[in-house]
Amino acid sequence: MTNEKKTFYITTPIYYPSGKFHIGTAYTTVAADTMARYKRLRGYDVRFQTGMDEHGQKIQEKAEEANKNPKEYVDEIAAAAKELWKLMDISYDDFIQTTEERHTKAVEKIFKKFLENGDIYKGEYEGWYCTPCESFFTDTQLDNGNCPDCGRPVHRVKEESYFFNMKKYADRLLKYYEENPGFIEPESRKNEMINNFIKPGLEDLSVSRTSFDWGIRVPGDPKHVIYVWVDALTNYLTTLGYDTDHDEDYKKYWPADVHVVGKDIVRFHTIYWPIFLMALDLPLPKKVFAHGFIMMKDGKMSKSKGNVVYPEMLIERYGLDATRYFLLRELPFGQDGVFSPESFVERTNFDLANDLGNLLNRTISMMNKYFDGIIPTDGLEPTEFDDALHAQAKETQAKYEEDMEKMQFSVVLADVWALVSRTNKYIDETQPWVLAKDEALTNQLATVMYNLAENLRRVAIMIQPFMTKAPKEIVRQLGLSEDLLTWDSLNEENILPSGTRVIDKGVPIFPRLDAEEEVTYIRDQMRGSVKIVEEPKKEEKKEAAQEEVPEITIDDFMKVDLRVATVTACDKIPKADKLLKIQLDLGFEQRQVVSGIAEYYKPDELVGRKVIVVANLKPVKLRGELSQGMILAGSKDGILSLATVDEKLDNGAKVK
Repeated sequence: MTNEKKTFYITTPIYYPSGKFHIGTAYTTVAADTMARYKRLRGYDVRFQTGMDEHGQKIQEKAEEANKNPKEYVDEIAAAAKELWKLMDISYDDFIQTTEERHTKAVEKIFKKFLENGDIYKGEYEGWYCTPCESFFTDTQLDNGNCPDCGRPVHRVKEESYFFNMKKYADRLLKYYEENPGFIEPESRKNEMINNFIKPGLEDLSVSRTSFDWGIRVPGDPKHVIYVWVDALTNYLTTLGYDTDHDEDYKKYWPADVHVVGKDIVRFHTIYWPIFLMALDLPLPKKVFAHGFIMMKDGKMSKSKGNVVYPEMLIERYGLDATRYFLLRELPFGQDGVFSPESFVERTNFDLANDLGNLLNRTISMMNKYFDGIIPTDGLEPTEFDDALHAQAKETQAKYEEDMEKMQFSVVLADVWALVSRTNKYIDETQPWVLAKDEALTNQLATVMYNLAENLRRVAIMIQPFMTKAPKEIVRQLGLSEDLLTWDSLNEENILPSGTRVIDKGVPIFPRLDAEEEVTYIRDQMRGSVKIVEEPKKEEKKEAAQEEVPEITIDDFMKVDLRVATVTACDKIPKADKLLKIQLDLGFEQRQVVSGIAEYYKPDELVGRKVIVVANLKPVKLRGELSQGMILAGSKDGILSLATVDEKLDNGAKVK
């Protein structure tokens, strides 16, 4: 008998560093990360890989445009990518760059094997080439004379090239499709590969170029560089140490369980890649899952259209969990989906704030009101509504496990939220406020409270692959240990420890958004409409201020609730040079405010100071931190000073 864990190897494509990554790239990566987290939760030894494809003509041209050498150019983008994946809590195990020696040396050896086995021959290529896609096309494959993949113009190329004999493996590939029906998903992608590429006759693939030199040299023929797909696709092997003296990971994890790719590169992963592996006499991946595109209402994302969405913007304002949730809930995995500011705000408000957030807040509030903050575990008496609630929880778990294996993320989340809704309905059915009025029903009330806490724990477990912050915050507010977030604990009964105390007051894990304001904000960010206001010349300042500041009435002013507060703690926000996270005592409650005054005050200079706070300002998230108000300050000639009050004024006093 062995105690070794089952392994699970999942990959994203290695992304092309042609510019800043948008939510399309984030979508692929979050999906793979979600699957990796789920498998870890189920006890698997997971290997999760991502990285960058850094060779080719387009990169050479991009680097030249930026007045940089190609290596410098790709390293800068790789660093930015790693920062983004850190921001998004992407739990990858390896980030490979195809310019690394471990990769280039292995690719040279693989190319030599192809040559030695007679799979590659030298000839002359003449045909149509799309530089952005790094792809060759025949006359019949063009779409109205343009690239069939991206729609851009192609140009005629004629040069000496090495070719891979694809025809040699076509029948074997079709047989593999037939014997492994789950190899390509969704099914429609497989039909497309067969009908559009294999049955009409596979063209031999050009696998080297001489018209540029940014790439891995062909062994023994250095005027040729190895063309992108031999270089790029083999990363799934080279990252594991294939054909080296350190191939333990290759022996442990290969073949890959699933390659997650966009539908635009499914052909390369389901035709070229399997054939390369057949030529190397290696096992093929178990699955290639080709997801659809994130579309906008006016078509594909494009800077020229002003409709590009970057994940940093969403995360900094609305938090990571809301962003990850939207991507996998709103967009059916495997199909095209549409992003809109309206749908993002609606998902955040209805699913996260209203359904889950409100359920947690109601539960914490009632636990404190009826049982002094202790989750009751003894003397429980069933209610007539318990069985239906328990049955749905068990059914949700079973469906979850089945659909996660199919990578149907939106279906899984819909089922989990059906359980959240059912738990909210359970409150309405049992009416705890009525049970609390009758001492004879105290044990039933205790059962209701226990079931609410237990279902919240169940939901926290199930959303762990999708969200990285909320599950821990849910159990923290319930007073539970993170040890109770294991998947196996879903199958245990009466697991909540006796004497567990919830927090005194629930904190909204997903603040409700002002729909109109946030839709406008997202649209402005998509357009890049950052207004640049020129500083007026000194002699014009007074006149300009008089002209630009609109008059208000006393009624307008009275709407602003100004309060006295004391700063109790203050910290810098990582990677936000101008922002401080400030804890305030308003007398009647504690609050957190994020303020852009880090250039003028050090954190320890603020602790203990009295300040004036706009207390009725709508809460927002800045760099992922909740800000519940605004501290008043004045500035002139580059100097900023906080507005203060007499130390004798109590915290919470109104400023009039």
